[in-house]
Amino acid sequence: MVSASLDFLVRLLDLEAIEVNIFRGVQPDEERQRVFGGQVLAQALMAAGRTVDQGRVHSLHAYFLRPGDPKVPILYEVDRIRDGKSFTTRRVVAIQHGRAIFNMQTSFHVDEPGFEHQRPMPEVPRPEDVPSLLERLANKSEDLEEFFTRPHPIEQRFIGALPWSGEVRGMQQQLWIRADGTLGDDPLLHAAVATYASDMSLFDSILGPHAISWDDGTFMGASLDHCMWFHKDFRADDWLLYDSESPVAGGARGLGRGFLYDQSGRLVVSMVQEGLTRVVQPR
Repeated sequence: MVSASLDFLVRLLDLEAIEVNIFRGVQPDEERQRVFGGQVLAQALMAAGRTVDQGRVHSLHAYFLRPGDPKVPILYEVDRIRDGKSFTTRRVVAIQHGRAIFNMQTSFHVDEPGFEHQRPMPEVPRPEDVPSLLERLANKSEDLEEFFTRPHPIEQRFIGALPWSGEVRGMQQQLWIRADGTLGDDPLLHAAVATYASDMSLFDSILGPHAISWDDGTFMGASLDHCMWFHKDFRADDWLLYDSESPVAGGARGLGRGFLYDQSGRLVVSMVQEGLTRVVQPR
């Protein structure tokens, strides 16, 4: 079963091919000041993957250049930089109003055997023992923006304080995430959905050590760049532990890094994001 919100996300990622190596992505019918970064990341990854004949995505490195306009479609131009025997490389530029708003380089790799090790999975409560976000917001909905209480394609279950509380929460943040419904078996789709979800809370880890919330008017925040490495196959419609932290902030920039684990303890995705954390001077 697929929720209406997840069905819309899947359709959002089903880009229209309008020319060789050029794709068009639609926008959600929502009131936003700018395009959600996770949407651009996921759509760009889908555009790149549509031009690859072999291998699975193993990394992406992206820069957010300008705020996206949520009222017009986004064009994605794919540059087929290299098609090798083991690795395939693509560069994607997202364009609106004749200007680049985002660029990404991504690489695909044919599976090969090799030695293994990984960072251990933290000990945390199981997802079924953690209340859902809607349950935790049930008594606070009047004080929150409609964005936080409407249905979302990604289910989130936070361990500990919610990131919008304005409380000091420390440098680590943990939550369980999964797509709100069952996806097909296309590995590219699962990677794209996880990419979409990765931008939903990584920035919040940067705010954790400070008594700051998005709506208190004391800072201006935006994603600057975003990098991901896909280590193993996984399903985005199964529970994944999103373990993130912010090792440093300064100079109006903060760094967040995160890890996705499946329920068996495998580290399946790693990511790093730098965000703008500009202090707003009172007028």
